[in-house]
Amino acid sequence: MACSPKILIVDDEPRFCDSLKFLLISQGYDIHTTISGREAQHLLSIRQFDLALLDLAIPEVSGLQLMDHINSHCPDTAAIIITGNGSVETAVSALRKGAYDFLRKPFEYEELLTTIKNALNQKKLKNEKLAIHEKLEISEVRYRYLVQNSPDIIYTLDSDSRFTFVSDSVERILGIEKSRLIGKHYSYLIHEDDLENAKWIFNERRTGDRATSWIELRLKSFREDELDTITDINHVTVELKCIGMYARDPSGNSLTFLGTHGVARDISDRKRLEKKLHQANKMNAIGTLAGGIAHDFNNLLMVIYGHISLMLIKNDMPHPHQERLKKIEDSIQSAADLTKQLLGFARGGKYELKPVNLNALLRETSQMFVRTKKEIITHEQYEKKIWPVDADKGQIEQVFLNLYVNASQAMASGGALSLATENVYLNTCSERPFDLAPGKYVKISVADNGIGMDEKTKQRIFEPFFTTKEMGRGTGLGLASAYGIIKNHKGMIDAESKVGIGTTFFIYLPASEQEVEKDKRSDEVILNGTETILLVDDEDDILDVARSMISALGYEVLAAGNGRQAVALYEINRNKIDIVILDMVMPEMGGMETYDSLKKINPDVKVLLCSGYSEGGQAAEMLLRGCMGFIQKPFNINGLSLKIREVIDLPTNMPFLDTSQKTLGDFRQRIL
Repeated sequence: MACSPKILIVDDEPRFCDSLKFLLISQGYDIHTTISGREAQHLLSIRQFDLALLDLAIPEVSGLQLMDHINSHCPDTAAIIITGNGSVETAVSALRKGAYDFLRKPFEYEELLTTIKNALNQKKLKNEKLAIHEKLEISEVRYRYLVQNSPDIIYTLDSDSRFTFVSDSVERILGIEKSRLIGKHYSYLIHEDDLENAKWIFNERRTGDRATSWIELRLKSFREDELDTITDINHVTVELKCIGMYARDPSGNSLTFLGTHGVARDISDRKRLEKKLHQANKMNAIGTLAGGIAHDFNNLLMVIYGHISLMLIKNDMPHPHQERLKKIEDSIQSAADLTKQLLGFARGGKYELKPVNLNALLRETSQMFVRTKKEIITHEQYEKKIWPVDADKGQIEQVFLNLYVNASQAMASGGALSLATENVYLNTCSERPFDLAPGKYVKISVADNGIGMDEKTKQRIFEPFFTTKEMGRGTGLGLASAYGIIKNHKGMIDAESKVGIGTTFFIYLPASEQEVEKDKRSDEVILNGTETILLVDDEDDILDVARSMISALGYEVLAAGNGRQAVALYEINRNKIDIVILDMVMPEMGGMETYDSLKKINPDVKVLLCSGYSEGGQAAEMLLRGCMGFIQKPFNINGLSLKIREVIDLPTNMPFLDTSQKTLGDFRQRIL
């Protein structure tokens, strides 16, 4: 419900005040009266009145003085002057001070009511106009703020397609002062290769009422720093939206083209992200393919390796083809190393994570490498107190050696190999390349001053089988495996290169909180046993050779060609079987499901995982859940004998995982 208008009556005659009060209350007004000018000033100071009826001749403070008070302290209060003895000149003075009207005593009540109503209506209209004006001002301020602070470039063009307005964002996006654009044709900003597309959209808007649409264009970049450092990126990609502005007749028909307004939205970052996403998806797809090839190839090598191993161990007298068999065995190992590179790219290699000092590893590997490359000199700049990293030393050695080889091939006539390490803490998104998790990292730099690469080549260097060498001169797996190894160490590897200047590889690896341990190396010996082993594999050739290898070590072997058969055999022979050697990848009932079924029969079952894939993914999960060891195909009888004893000799009541064991590396250190 609206409040009643508040009216203050100021007159030195009490009966006149009471009479007006009675009349106006009956009309629904909220009335206050006083016979003192000073008290009227006080009331006007402490209360808000819509209207004041002022007698000119008032003791202490006159009506004109009250008008001055209202003007300075109560500008929202309207005033009507009531006079009995004052002159017309006095009343006019009051009007000049802002009074709405004046009435002479005596007056008709109807005249008074009409004058009061008109004064209040005028006050209402005045307030509404002020409110509309304020809203317009606020709206204009908001519009100006939104336009000038928009991340997009907002612009208007005249009928000659010249800029009449450009928002502030043009300076941030294109690096050009907006004042330089006013009066210039829109083509001043358009990349020359996109001028035809730009003409089409501007002409389309010019010829009639069409639906507005977005078109992708490239605008020139005026940033000197970009032109100096990134020579292949001298434009900004935008989405452009143009809307025609027309004069219309009373029927709403377009008469002329007045101009154009629109938005240019910077999508350069989006295009870069799309490119990165495409590259990541491509790498993942290639990685999956590479992993599958490596798995199948390892299974084939397993059959050959196993039979060669048996031929070399089963003869009391040296085999007549002993030397040739050893060479075959060496070739198998080389082939296995090749598949490790594929698996390193695809899913991670056969990792045994331990705290490693990267300074020492860089120094050792680089010294070994340059002994064979006298034409290359090394420069080293290592962090004095380098943080350790949890890493598979052999895998990281492979990464460094691949980078050295890549550098030497880029410096065929000799050059400098620069190695550096640095402790870094990555916190904000801008500091964390490729969305690495925040935290402590060790940064490694491997730089050469060789021939360098163009941008097109650099985009493909981590792809498997991509090489710039002649056919048959390289596998194209070196940098691909380096990429996979670093990625699977929760790190990042990237490269910067310029043709004729050289290439620098940057590696970030998460720092470890553990201390570096000394290497413990044991001689490779064959360990025998008499326990019973359940061997599970879906490939007959592998099952045959592995069963022969295990039998040759003295064990009794039960063989199963699939997961269901393995569970059935174990349920019958659970008190007899000491260890299960379980293949990871099998049709119908895979390794994970088979393991879960075995655990239901015997929670303390000892399982050694066996796979052509590496120790990552599902295998890592099973190790964390209680499997006691892992062996990767292909393996020889020596390696198999050590792994079998390793698992059999572990106590059955050992707690495999507690809250302190956060990673596979922690788990493996505990059980091995």
